[in-house]
Parts: sequence; structure tokens; C-alpha cells
Amino acid sequence: MNDLHTLGGVDRCPHCSVSPPLLLQMWRGGTPSTDGARRQWGFFACVKCGGGIAASSLPNFALEDQRPASVFPAVRSAHEDIPPIARQFLQQAFDTLHAPDAAGVMAGSAVDSMLKELGYEKGSVYERIDQALGDNKLTEGMAAWAHSVRLGANRPRHADKEKPHLSPDEAKQSVDFAEALGNFLFVLSAKIQRGIAAAKAAES
Repeated sequence: MNDLHTLGGVDRCPHCSVSPPLLLQMWRGGTPSTDGARRQWGFFACVKCGGGIAASSLPNFALEDQRPASVFPAVRSAHEDIPPIARQFLQQAFDTLHAPDAAGVMAGSAVDSMLKELGYEKGSVYERIDQALGDNKLTEGMAAWAHSVRLGANRPRHADKEKPHLSPDEAKQSVDFAEALGNFLFVLSAKIQRGIAAAKAAES
């Protein structure tokens, strides 16, 4: 298989996180711009999961001559506003989506760490989720989803006899929730605080 039909320079599949991915070209074309430059575009599919990836080159360069200038969707990265321990667990959850059990355990650890960051350190994860719900830190829907992630992480962690493994879809849902929870609890609040500070600075 020659390089003209594959995409290099992408360290992980943004869908399943396998590293390095084998990305096969499904389509290729070029788009002009008003300054006369031409950008190459390609649509590729991950051999492992079948996920589609669009990639573009820098103007007047071919995709096979360089790392792609942009890839859509981008490889997932835990937001820097999430506290360091939770952020590392979440990033590991992203990076292990091709191994559903590992991703589910890491998502559960990320949720556990986020609760501890909020001051909920005593008791089981079950109890701490309910404490956060009672203090209105979580909505009822978020608490129910957090319990689902907790139970999912427990299955491979404790080698549940009846259903020890997570499916790829179950793992993805757990990771998606851990990311959403981090965004809700930390990223959004940090963004609001920066906005308030910027508004005050503009007034002065």
C-alpha cells in the first residue's frame, strides 16, 4: 500500500484513539482561493474503527509531502482548566478508547477525582455523588449519569462475573460524561471568571 493512499502525521485516531492509526484515503480533491493558492483535501477512514477524518494541506503543498495542516475532528484533549489529577485521568480515558475497559476505568477515576476536588473526599463514590447532588453541585440527571459511570468502571475493575467488560459504546458514553462533567464544573466556571475579570478591566 503506497503513501499516496494513506495519511501520515496523525498520532491518534480522533474516534477510537488507536496509536498510530492506519488511515486509508477515500476521496481527494483540491480547493482554490482568491490569492491563487490551492489546498489539497482528503477524506480518510480509520482501518480499526471506520471513523472518518478530513485532512487539509498547507496551500500549494500535497498531503503526502507534510503533516496535515488541519484534521477534522481533532484528537481529543482534556481542557487545561480541569484540575491536574482529574485532567490526567480524563486524558488517559481519551487515549484508551480503543480499549473500552481501560477507558471506562479512567473515566470513573476522573469523576472520582473531580468530586474530591470539590471537597467530597469521605465515603464511597456512590455516597459522594449523592452528597454533591444534595448540595446542588450536580443535577439529578448528572448524578444518575455519574452513577452509571461509577458502575461501568466497577465492572472491569472488580472483574464482574456476569458482565465484566464494557462495550465500545458504553466506554464512549462514560468518557463523554467525564468530559462533560469537567467542562460543567471547572471549564465553564473558569471561563465565566475570566469574562468577569475582562469586563472589569475594560471598565477601568
